[in-house]
Amino acid sequence: MGNWFRRNGIHFIVAAAFLIISFLFFTPAFQGKTLGQNDVTRAQSTQKEINDYHEKGTTILWTNQILGGMPVFQIWAPYSGSIATHIVNFLDTAFPSPIYIVFLLLFGSYFLFNVLKLNPWLAAAGAVAFTFSSYNIIYIAAGHANQEFAIAIFAPIIASILLVLREKRLLGASLLALFLAIEIKANHIQMTYYLLIALLIMLAIELYHAVKSKNTAPFFKSLGYIAGATLLALMVNASLLWSTAEYAGDSIRGKSNLTQTDKKPGSGVPRDYAYEFSEGVGETFTFLVPNAYGGESGGSEDPVESNITKVLVSKGVDAGQAQQVAQSIPLYWGEKTFTNGPWYFGAVVCFLFVFGLFVVKDRIKWWLLATVVLMMFLSFGKNLPFISDLFFNYFPLYNKFRAVESVLAVAMLCVPMLALLAVNEVITNPDKAMLFKKAKIAIYITGGIALLLALLPDAVLSFKSSTHHELISKISAGITGGNMPMATDIANALVQDRISIARADAIRSLIFLALGFGILWAGIKQKIKVVPLSLALLVLILVDLWMVDKRYLKSEQFVDREAVMKPQPRNVDQEIWRDKDPNYRVIDLTQVLTQDATTPYFHKSIGGYSAARLKRLDELIENQFSRRINPAVLSMLNTKYIINADTAKNLSVMVNPAACGNAWFVKTVKYVPNADAEMKALDSFNPKDEAIVDQQYKSMIEGKGFDRSEKAEEAIKLISYNPDHLIYETNPSRPQLAVFSEIYYNKGWKMLIDGKEQPYFRADYLLRAAVIPAGNHKVEFVFHPASYYTGEKISMVGSALLVLALGGAVYLERRKKTEGGQKVG
Repeated sequence: MGNWFRRNGIHFIVAAAFLIISFLFFTPAFQGKTLGQNDVTRAQSTQKEINDYHEKGTTILWTNQILGGMPVFQIWAPYSGSIATHIVNFLDTAFPSPIYIVFLLLFGSYFLFNVLKLNPWLAAAGAVAFTFSSYNIIYIAAGHANQEFAIAIFAPIIASILLVLREKRLLGASLLALFLAIEIKANHIQMTYYLLIALLIMLAIELYHAVKSKNTAPFFKSLGYIAGATLLALMVNASLLWSTAEYAGDSIRGKSNLTQTDKKPGSGVPRDYAYEFSEGVGETFTFLVPNAYGGESGGSEDPVESNITKVLVSKGVDAGQAQQVAQSIPLYWGEKTFTNGPWYFGAVVCFLFVFGLFVVKDRIKWWLLATVVLMMFLSFGKNLPFISDLFFNYFPLYNKFRAVESVLAVAMLCVPMLALLAVNEVITNPDKAMLFKKAKIAIYITGGIALLLALLPDAVLSFKSSTHHELISKISAGITGGNMPMATDIANALVQDRISIARADAIRSLIFLALGFGILWAGIKQKIKVVPLSLALLVLILVDLWMVDKRYLKSEQFVDREAVMKPQPRNVDQEIWRDKDPNYRVIDLTQVLTQDATTPYFHKSIGGYSAARLKRLDELIENQFSRRINPAVLSMLNTKYIINADTAKNLSVMVNPAACGNAWFVKTVKYVPNADAEMKALDSFNPKDEAIVDQQYKSMIEGKGFDRSEKAEEAIKLISYNPDHLIYETNPSRPQLAVFSEIYYNKGWKMLIDGKEQPYFRADYLLRAAVIPAGNHKVEFVFHPASYYTGEKISMVGSALLVLALGGAVYLERRKKTEGGQKVG
C-alpha cells in the first residue's frame, strides 16, 4: 500500500491543486451559494408538477403543467434502473453546483492527458486549458447543466477508446462503457452526436493506417471491443433511449403533420431555426483574441470612457443618460441573434496548437486537425453553408439540432490536446534546433495575427454587422428622436468602441504569446527542467483563461440558495387561485407561448418552454394563436382563464365562460381527410357540440349508435386527477362520443372502461376522444409506456453487466501486474 501511494502521490498533489483552483474560482459555490441562472429559473417552471409529485413520493411520466401536456422523458424522469443515474445523482449530491461539473471537466481531461502519456503536471496544464476554455464557463454561467455535463465526459470517452486501440482492450472497453453510459445519461443528444462525428474520424484514420500497414486484425479486434462497450452503454440507458426515440417522431424534431403551410414540411427543425446561432467565419479570431467581435451581447462595461458617451455629452446630453445609452447598445457585432461571449481557447493554447501542427509526428495530429477544421466549418452554419448543408440535408439526425456553433465544444478539447502534445515534443524530442525553428514559425503566425489586430484592427475586420444600417435606424427612432445625423455619429462611436476593446485584447494576447514563447524557448534551450516548464505553462494558461472567464462568470452572480430567483405569484395568479377546482388551463397572452417561464409555475398552462415540445401543439400554436387567438381552440383546451395586459402593461385576468371542461359529449362529428383539413376546420367550429375527426378513425365511431342531441343534460365528470392516471365517471342513456381536453399521445396512454382496455382516437387535431357505451361507467386514462418500464428492466441488466465488466477488468489488470506483465485482453 505504501508503494502504491508513493507511485501515485503526484496524482493526489494534482488533485489538491485542482481543488484549490476550483475553490478560488468558484469560492461562492463552496460557501453555499448558487448561480441565479436564467435556464435554471425556467427549469423550475418546467418541472413544477413533476417536482410536486416527486415530493409526495410519486413519479409521474406525464405533466399537464406546460404546453397543454407532454411526456416528461426530456424534462425529468428517474431512470433508476441505470447505474449511470446513481453515479450522476451521487455527484450532484456530494458536490455543490456547479463544482461537480468542474471536477468532471478537470479530472476527466486529466485522465485523457495521462493516457496520452504526458507527465502529470503537463497533463494538469491540459486539463486546465480545456476546463477553463471560455465556453465551458459561459455554459456553466448560463445554466446549461446537461450540455456542460455531456461535454465534461468527452475526454474520458476519448481516453478509453485510446486505451482500447493501444490494446488495453478489456480495461479500455469497460471504462468506455461506463463513461459512454454516463454521457448518454446526460441526455444531451446533440453534444453526444458531435462527439460521435469526431470519433468516427478517429476510427477512419486508424483503419486507414491499419490497411496501409497490412495489419488490420488488431484494429478490428479493438473495434469489436468498442462495439461491445457501446452496446453495453446503450443497454444501461435502454429506458432513456427507448423513450426518447419513441417520442422523437411526435416532437418538434419529428415530421410535420401539415403539408400546406408556409414552412416546408419534413422531419427535423427548420433550417433557419437550426442555423440561428451560427458562428461567423471571422469570429474564429476570438479563439486567439476574445473581444475581436465585441464579446457578449451587452453594452459598454466602462460607459464613462465609451466613445458613445463622449459623443452624446459633446451634443449636450446629460452624462448619466449618455452612459445609460452606451450600456444599452451591444458591442457584439457578429451575426448571431445574441451571444453570452466568445469561443476563446487561450492565446497560449492557440500558439502551442499551431506549434503542434509542425512538430507532433503521431497520427493523432491528423485526427485532431481534421476534427477541428470540420467542427469550424459546421459551426459556420448559414455563414458558410456548403459543408453544413451537406450534414443538415443528408446526415441522420443532424437536422434535429439547433445552435450549430455548439459543435465547437469538440474543437475546444481537440485544440489543447494538440497544444500539450506539442509541449511534450519539447520534452522528448532531441532535435532542439528543429523545435526552435518551428516555434518561431508558430509565434510568427499567431503573434502576427494579434499584432495586426492591435495595430490595424479595422483593416482586418469591419466592426459592423450586416444589420448595421438597421441599427442606425433603431438608434434614430429610439434614442435620438429621428435625428439621423446624430444616430450616425453614435453608430460611428460604437464602431470605435468595438475597435478599442478588440485592440486592447489583441495587445493582451500579444503579451501572453510572448510569455508563452519565452517559456517554450527556455524549455527548448533546456534552461528549465520538465517540471518547472510544465508548471510555468499551467500557471500561464490558467491566468490567461481566468482573466477572460471572469468577464462572464463573476462572484456577484452567485446568490444565496434561498434567494434563487423563483417566479413570484402576481395578482392575477392569486386571483385565479381562488378557483377551488385546479383542473383547468391558463393562457398568458403577455408571454411568448413557447417561452413562458412564469405561468406554468402556478397553473396548468397552454404555454411553457421545452425544446422537445409536441409537434401538434406547436402547429396548433402557429396556426391558431400566432395571427389571432381562436376562442374555440382555447375552449376545447379547457382554457378557463386568460391573462392579458392593457396599454400601461397592467395585468388582468378574464374568465372564459365557454371553456369546455375536462370532458364532454358532442352532438355531431365532422370527418376530414387529413391534418390540413383538420386544422382548417378548427377555424370555425363549436367544440362543445362538434368533434373534428380524421377519417382514419371513422371505423371506431360508425355503428356505435351514439346520439347526444336529445340528452344535453348528460355529462362526463373527472373525479380523480393524477397526470398519469385520470378517472372519469359517466352514465349516458345511450352510447355517446366523448371528447377529453387532454393531449393525444398514443404511445403509452391506455383507456380503460370499467377496468377493460378500450380503443380511443384523436379529435380536434390534438385531443383524445372515445365512444362511451350507455350506462354507469368508470373511464380511466392510464399512462404506462412500455418504452420506460420495459426499458428499466433492460437498464438493470445492462448495469449489472457493466459492474461485472469493470470488476473483471480491474482484477485482470492487477493479475497482469503481479504476473510480470502477462498480456491480457
